[in-house]
Amino acid sequence: MYRGRLKRDLDLWASQGIIRTDAAEAMLAEYDARKSAFSIGTVLTMLAAVLLSASIAMVIAANWETIPRLARIVAVLAMIWIFHLGAALAVARGFVRLAGALLVLGAASFGGAIALVGQLYHLSGDAVQAALLWFAMTMLSAALFRSIALTTMAGILLWSILVAVIDQSNFNWSAGYAGILVLSAMLLSALIAWTKAIHVQHFVYLLVLALLFWRYVANGGEGTALTIALVALLLFLAATLRASPLSPIAARIGPALPFYSLAACMMGLLFLHVDFDGDGLASVVLAVVTLGVAVLALVVSGRDNGAVRALAYACFSAEILYLSYETIDSMLETSGFFFISGFVLAALAFIAIRLEKLFSARAAERRGARP
Repeated sequence: MYRGRLKRDLDLWASQGIIRTDAAEAMLAEYDARKSAFSIGTVLTMLAAVLLSASIAMVIAANWETIPRLARIVAVLAMIWIFHLGAALAVARGFVRLAGALLVLGAASFGGAIALVGQLYHLSGDAVQAALLWFAMTMLSAALFRSIALTTMAGILLWSILVAVIDQSNFNWSAGYAGILVLSAMLLSALIAWTKAIHVQHFVYLLVLALLFWRYVANGGEGTALTIALVALLLFLAATLRASPLSPIAARIGPALPFYSLAACMMGLLFLHVDFDGDGLASVVLAVVTLGVAVLALVVSGRDNGAVRALAYACFSAEILYLSYETIDSMLETSGFFFISGFVLAALAFIAIRLEKLFSARAAERRGARP
């Protein structure tokens, strides 16, 4: 998606004479050469690795009873070493995609070894411990090989830990398990920075949203929902306002942080809608606050962040539809609310346009003042 937009922009700028055609082609070639750029060959290689992992597991399972115990263990351990040594050889020869596929096969074999040893020798433990061990070894291998493919697999395994935790705790909130998940997410974030697998950070953000949802559903209330909304809103403002000391850090992290912080804020407001359902005055105040947060997000970050803009539009529209449903019995009150909201938004739009023009003029003056 980004490559398509980049190519269209480069072609447009080249046709307008802003940049040379050879410069546009060089920029696009540089993007395609990046390790994180999309490649259909890489995707097909990873899919082949996943299918081969599944086939190995099915072959072992189909002949489970006929394979001696020692042979099973030796075979699985041999696969782990063969795949990792093969990956090291592929890296030395420059076959990065093949190395990634072999590493995925090796990590999958290690997961199979954990299950096999635990089942054969009836070792004490639980699914959470097994998932954590698998996750830790995959992280270690990804760090040693600086592998984007294994970092992606670690992101998937992080969610397997969450599933195991929820299943083992019967969806009851556990601060200990939550702490383990947060620590695992922090370690994965550090690995992402090391391997430059930026796309895997979405697994971390989504895990945080899942933890917030789990916390509210398991042991929530108005206080929990309000805390989620306020903390997330403060994080969103800290990541987007230029005056914030966290703004440079957020700029390096990328546009995902403002989007997911706004999503967490809207999640908290949704929880408050559930808590205040049926309370007329509280629902009206909450609706105004939700609309205000959506407009604030558009003003602060809507121009530069398309994901934030889309989320703010969606939340604003959903809140309007919700109000229409709740007040459908009084069309006069609904029309009055829409009139006031429209008037306020028109005033905000006027102020935002004036501010954008002022900022643009100041930026132009600064560029003209430079030697």
